[in-house]
Amino acid sequence: MASRDGAHVEITPEVLLKAYACGIFPMAETAEDLSLYWIEPEHRGIIPLDRFHVPARLSRTVRSDRYLITVNRDFDAVMEGCAAPQAERAKTWINARIRALYRKLHERGHCHSVEAYDGDELVGGLYGVTLGRAYFGESMFHRARDASKVALVHLVARLRAGGFTLLDTQFVTDHLTTFGAVEISRRQYHRLLEEALRGDARFAARPLDRPLSGAEALRLATSR
Repeated sequence: MASRDGAHVEITPEVLLKAYACGIFPMAETAEDLSLYWIEPEHRGIIPLDRFHVPARLSRTVRSDRYLITVNRDFDAVMEGCAAPQAERAKTWINARIRALYRKLHERGHCHSVEAYDGDELVGGLYGVTLGRAYFGESMFHRARDASKVALVHLVARLRAGGFTLLDTQFVTDHLTTFGAVEISRRQYHRLLEEALRGDARFAARPLDRPLSGAEALRLATSR
């Protein structure tokens, strides 16, 4: 289900957070289109945090510390990377309004990025919104093999360490299914969302300025 707002309608960070609390999120048709669509999928993608799976080959890459993984080091660059065309998507839904809105959420502590660096080069990352004990994944990108996947492992490690209970992926893609992503009904999603919004989690339970080692991230993300 989707509804469109006009380009003239102001959406504030507060309105955006209320929308997430109701189970809806915005997208644009293209980067050039200033209108936003409110999306509430009939079926929602989530990754159950207690059943997060890391394939063996990726585990070796994570453990090798091939990439330096940081948090909130360069939020704008991550959004730019997510907005850029990639092999699997020629167009982006991240327009100027989306960038401005999520930058404001980031400044208020409700939106976080995870970056993957190869030396000094940003080669992958992701960003998403936090509210209560829920993390709403928005987008991810990579310019080097497995960079965004390693960032996702580190994200899940921090979510589990901080007491989060819901990782919303919006939709399920082939590569997310390798991590255990599943599709649930709207009714099931709202039940999980309501429960997640009752409590508080700490995204900074592990200091954001201290990168986790790959071994530590794997342990936190996959321990049962």
